[in-house]
Amino acid sequence: MASPWELLVHVREAFDRGEPVHLERQFTLGEKVWLNSWLVPIRDAEGQVYGVLTVCRDVTEQERAHMDLARLSAFHEGILQGMAEGVAVQDLEGRFTFVNRAAAEMLGYAPEELLGQHWTKVTAPEHYARVRAADERRARGQSDRYELDLVRKDGQRITVSMLGSPRFEGGQFVGTLAVFEDVTERKRLEEQLRQAVKMEAIGRLAGGVAHDFNNILTAIGGYAHLLRDSLSKDDPRRQDAQEILAATDRAASLTRQLLAFSRRQILRPEVLNLNTVVAEMEKLLRRLIGEDIALVTVLAPDLGPVEADRSQVEQVILNLAVNAREAMPRGGTLTIETANVFLDETYARRHLEVKPGPYVLLAVTDTGVGMDAEILSHLFEPFFTTKETGTGLGLSTVYGIVKQSGGHIWVYSEPGQGSTFKIYLPRVEKPVRPVPQPPAIAGVPRGTETVLVVEDAEAVREFAARVLRSLGYTVLTAASGAEALRVAEGHAGPIHLLLTDVVMPGMNGQALWEDLAERRPGMKVLYMSGYTENVIVLQGVLKAGTPYIQKPFAPGDLARRVRQVLDTGL
Repeated sequence: MASPWELLVHVREAFDRGEPVHLERQFTLGEKVWLNSWLVPIRDAEGQVYGVLTVCRDVTEQERAHMDLARLSAFHEGILQGMAEGVAVQDLEGRFTFVNRAAAEMLGYAPEELLGQHWTKVTAPEHYARVRAADERRARGQSDRYELDLVRKDGQRITVSMLGSPRFEGGQFVGTLAVFEDVTERKRLEEQLRQAVKMEAIGRLAGGVAHDFNNILTAIGGYAHLLRDSLSKDDPRRQDAQEILAATDRAASLTRQLLAFSRRQILRPEVLNLNTVVAEMEKLLRRLIGEDIALVTVLAPDLGPVEADRSQVEQVILNLAVNAREAMPRGGTLTIETANVFLDETYARRHLEVKPGPYVLLAVTDTGVGMDAEILSHLFEPFFTTKETGTGLGLSTVYGIVKQSGGHIWVYSEPGQGSTFKIYLPRVEKPVRPVPQPPAIAGVPRGTETVLVVEDAEAVREFAARVLRSLGYTVLTAASGAEALRVAEGHAGPIHLLLTDVVMPGMNGQALWEDLAERRPGMKVLYMSGYTENVIVLQGVLKAGTPYIQKPFAPGDLARRVRQVLDTGL
């Protein structure tokens, strides 16, 4: 603020320099006033300055108006900058003339980086038409709200809820004002909720269908048993009854999977270390996925225990391995990992069904074809499949088992980039109990030799293997002759006995034995078949006197026959 005496200084300046001086200052003349002053030198006829003409105009009111306007503008800008919502102002050409801090942060820019930029810089290309249509509505004086995908500086997309309004000055349309908020997380949670509700509804339907269908299957199977048992063995209708029973068993398997999905199966939880479960399944998994897929396990050494049904956890791993194998038709890598993790409040807010706390992670990753968003949205629905064959119940079974076990499953996948299934089971503070060993079969001989069991019927194969393991034998298994050759080739130690089915697809038992006998001269053989020994011999499949056991056989019968062949070769 200048005093009248300071005005004299500038008068002297104008006099000495001989040039006009312009001043606009606030002075105290009894009160504070703004003066717009011109100090003009006065010259005589010879051009010498002999005085200064001072012309002053009181502009106090104008300056006060300007200051009020500036304060109001700063006040409004402060409000806009303090808003949590993004605010952007565009001119008629669609360029930003104002962007508040919230909008800039939302898009990953500094505010000055966006000034002068066109709206296409931050808008997803497929939404250009939506923005242009909105601008046309603004020009007609309309305001409305709509959703829009924007692109951040780092390339990440966000979804915003946009309120657009027209801007007028002097009655003329001069641009638009946009106020928007990031609703990406809200949209994702809404989609999770919709998916959870849908899966719950499908689960209830599937469980109801499975329950009713099991009742029907019980009647079908029961009467088929009565029919079969009432027919003589040479009655051709007996095979018809047997086929009905076989079909009933297959249907019952489907209903069990539906019950698993609907979380209505009976679980027998125990305290487990998932590392032990994975390690015990490793050989089986390697055979399951084939030689062109590498199996890698990364198991946390200090893994905490979980409480779950061992057989169901094994089913989850098997189903995911099968799914991974089919996603890698040209080979690849299947990785199984375990880890201790803590899912915090942030993760729980992003995943509706998760409770914060300690978990054990089981992750199954493949390097296969991957999945797009559309497939992922239906992935766990029963009967949904992208394969030409299959029931579409494998992953729905996994989903049901994990949920019924109190866990959480999440899938990460991109087309061409493989898939990762992450399963989180609650960690417990309980000691892991040793796995109970099946009791030895009383009154039957035991052994420590290695037996290779080859049988294309899985139920028979697993039954025989279980019996022999319970008696102390080391058991290798294969589902076909070709697989048996690979298993034998990969086994470094001796194989003392080949227990093989006679009739199998591809290579039959006799051909398998002839091939293996040349490679392992000391190995003995015991054939098994549903046909009687006389039929097998008469048809020329086996020679008379060849070691043989007829299906079905009891555990004791198998134990004694195996011991007999190992000891005598007959």
